[in-house]
Amino acid sequence: MKHLTKSGLRNKIIPKTEMDKDMIKSLKEKTVVITGVTSGIGQAVAEALVKEGMFVIGVGRAPDRCAQTEQRLRALHPDGGPVAVLTADLSIQAAVRSLAVEIRQTLAKWDRNALDVLVNNAGTVPFWQTLTPEGFDLQWAVNHLAPFLLTHELLPLLKAAPAARVITVSSGSHYNTRLNWEDIQLRRHYNPLRAYNQTKLANVLFTIELNRRLGPGSTVHAFAADPGLVNTEIGLKSNSFLARWLWNIRRRGGITPEESAKGIVYLTTEPSIQNSTEAYWKHGHPQAPSPYAQSSQAARQLWELSAQMCGLENE
Repeated sequence: MKHLTKSGLRNKIIPKTEMDKDMIKSLKEKTVVITGVTSGIGQAVAEALVKEGMFVIGVGRAPDRCAQTEQRLRALHPDGGPVAVLTADLSIQAAVRSLAVEIRQTLAKWDRNALDVLVNNAGTVPFWQTLTPEGFDLQWAVNHLAPFLLTHELLPLLKAAPAARVITVSSGSHYNTRLNWEDIQLRRHYNPLRAYNQTKLANVLFTIELNRRLGPGSTVHAFAADPGLVNTEIGLKSNSFLARWLWNIRRRGGITPEESAKGIVYLTTEPSIQNSTEAYWKHGHPQAPSPYAQSSQAARQLWELSAQMCGLENE
């Protein structure tokens, strides 16, 4: 199997077998949902997949930006194929459930009864702790609970596809991090970076536990993607002037969203990795996640806690 170059510069999949060629030809028949699609990595991934001819359903928070992004993506589609950008506040669980219903309705309009790929990309890093209307820490709600719940809601559609994937954007920030089980949302001692690191660790634990629960014979496979340090606006959305200033300096050393997106596009489209035992990938290469992220006990405990927080403990 040929991976991306170290810098992620390979632009297209190079077919090596008839199966691979068939996979590439069938990209135009595949559907993908991408959250956080109005800027940064999510927008770059959506643009790349639309150019390949895939049916893309994007998700954003601001209605005006969603409308602009949908118009842009439609203009990029080679055959004028289906593109939709839906609006949802992923910090609110009721909105996540409503989004899943809207995704099913959109697919039905396109005469689709299956979803091939879900890319959980949306994220936030508020400097001050912010609570959602449901009482959850905003980072915990958007960065972890939303992917957990949206994946659960869309799993029947994913299982209906011949070979489906769940890709959750994590980060190298999960290394040297442990979950604070006594105060997992850091309500007593909030630190924005620690909160972020915990959610990125949760993304990896969720991915590994999802694969375990699906089992080795499942047609759905999950991957966690490390995008590297990326020059995006995520830190500029902070409610702290100091945090915005620091991020503006730090992001200058990052790669472009387009460079980072290539690794996620690879996980979305490369046929040979469907049954890979590697869960954590960076720029098209498998990487070893942290030892803690590989803890089966931590993964099970997080899953049970997340299910309880999302009201899914009986499912």
